Amino acid sequence: MEKKQMKNLGKLEEIKDLRTVWPHEALDFTPWLSQDENIALLSDAIGLDISIDETESSVGDFNVDIFASETGTDRKIIIENQLEDTNHDHLGKLITYASGKSADVIVWVVKRAREEHKSAIEWLNNRTDEKVGFFLCEIKLYRIGNSAPAVKFEVVEKPNNWSKEVKRNESVNLGMQQRYDYWVAFQDYAFQNAKFSKSFNRRKPTTNNWLNFFIGFSTCHLAVTQIKKRNELQVELYISENKELFNSLYENKESIEAEAGLSFEWCALPERKASRIKITRSADLSDKEQWKTQFDWLIDVMMKMKKAFKKYI
Repeated sequence: MEKKQMKNLGKLEEIKDLRTVWPHEALDFTPWLSQDENIALLSDAIGLDISIDETESSVGDFNVDIFASETGTDRKIIIENQLEDTNHDHLGKLITYASGKSADVIVWVVKRAREEHKSAIEWLNNRTDEKVGFFLCEIKLYRIGNSAPAVKFEVVEKPNNWSKEVKRNESVNLGMQQRYDYWVAFQDYAFQNAKFSKSFNRRKPTTNNWLNFFIGFSTCHLAVTQIKKRNELQVELYISENKELFNSLYENKESIEAEAGLSFEWCALPERKASRIKITRSADLSDKEQWKTQFDWLIDVMMKMKKAFKKYI
């Protein structure tokens, strides 16, 4: 029997010198990272939807590289970039900027994390309260042959599974705990689905009644909501401060709904900054035996919405 000839495969090579792509941190890397498609890569890596507010943002006599917020919440994020190995100087800046900006999430993006600084970030995460989280991320660059470089962010230190968000003690009431348990169970189930896991990234479970999922744009995201008082589940495209985007999507309402096979409630909300496009179903959230059916509905709707809306955004 004749053997099939193997196709030639390229060799994946790491580009060790980041400055061959970004010669200067402030002039090259920070502007690059602040672009929507690039901050989305960092968002996916750390599991937060990052919306950039300002670059080179003032902190007294100094400037933090990127000042941002988490989409859908009021949590403030600072990002400090370093195209070299971690050092004490940048660690000190990071803490200074975090204090000056009252940051909830602190992200240190570096070429290589030294062991002593990994330990320092781990120590900070273990000793700060549940409202604050530190991330340490390494920048990796790869190419195949003469291909364009591809970037990957690798998280080397982060809050302990964000477990600080929910500490199972008397301060967490029953309703909050039930919401948290629901999100944990949903994601444990959903990310066993190969198609779903390719479309979305796992989020940090919280005690909130909503969970946000990034779809590749800073202007909008998918939000899944538990509405306990009405026994309902809701999935919505949340559009932040962009009425033009809502209007353009509404102009394609029939095509979008036909492609998704779903009928949505279109909420322009002219008196508010945000707009919403949502779908709702009845759900007994307290009956765990029904959770699998609810999770299947969420998975199906989320994937259909992302596919249908993305081509029009």
